[in-house]
Amino acid sequence: MTLNQLRYFCTASRCHSITKAAEELYVTQPTVSVAIRDLEIEFGISLFYRKGNRLILTEEGEELYNKATYILQYCTELQADYSSMARVKPPLRIGIPPMLSTVFFPELLIAFHDQYPEIAVVLEEYGSVRACNLVQDDTLDVALVNMEQYNIDKFHHAVLADKFNKALLANDQVVFCVSDDHRLADKEVVTTKEMSKESLIFFNADSVQNQLLKTRFEMDGYIPDIVMRSSQIYTILQLVKTCKYGSFLYSSMTDKFASSGIKGIPLSPPIRIKIGIVWKKGKYISDNMQKFLNFTRMYYREHPLI
Repeated sequence: MTLNQLRYFCTASRCHSITKAAEELYVTQPTVSVAIRDLEIEFGISLFYRKGNRLILTEEGEELYNKATYILQYCTELQADYSSMARVKPPLRIGIPPMLSTVFFPELLIAFHDQYPEIAVVLEEYGSVRACNLVQDDTLDVALVNMEQYNIDKFHHAVLADKFNKALLANDQVVFCVSDDHRLADKEVVTTKEMSKESLIFFNADSVQNQLLKTRFEMDGYIPDIVMRSSQIYTILQLVKTCKYGSFLYSSMTDKFASSGIKGIPLSPPIRIKIGIVWKKGKYISDNMQKFLNFTRMYYREHPLI
């Protein structure tokens, strides 16, 4: 029996639904189902029966719910008591890709600090691939990442532009960025054949975007002419403005650079993106971490990335 299992069970009991519990906990439905099943196996009892679409506690389930609620409340109070005694509280460690940290994250961080000034944050810039690895080895608590990577199901995750912003999410994509004076600047879309003839600036190797672009070039039979790699967006933009280089950003970013003499051209066919937040499976979610997860999801409902 673990605290997470009890927390999943109590949430499902309160919501009368595994689906609603999973949404509230930011985990998958199978995660909640397995936790409940493991408790039933460990104690040799049935915890729920179904009445229509609702989960109803059995008599044994009701007894466990009352005791589990007490245990979880006690643990919360214990954590709060000893956290308040600590002279230096551990900060929340957050990983963020350079593109998001430059454009979208500062507003979120300011709003979060305004609401929770007592929560210290350490912000680390990493590409999505490395950020996920650092979450897995507990160097980071959570990370905002490009979700289009093969191993994303190894983590608990939540899409920041989810079903509430599905139409908006579908519109964001990778765009080819060039100077307004570049020979391709007037094109409505650009192909890998055309981009393969240009000197390109890619992000560092730990970027999911790089993997997506390389795969696209390989599938189309072309080799990108990568002359430089960087994680510094300001530097990339300054180089692009010389009219000698092309690079890649998200379409949702181009409006922010419209006055910089930079144009973003959609790829043909497009490469869509999906941004989300990840954290380690089985990790105990502290009160500060839960506040950040809740705040981030609500913030991007009201201020979508796209």
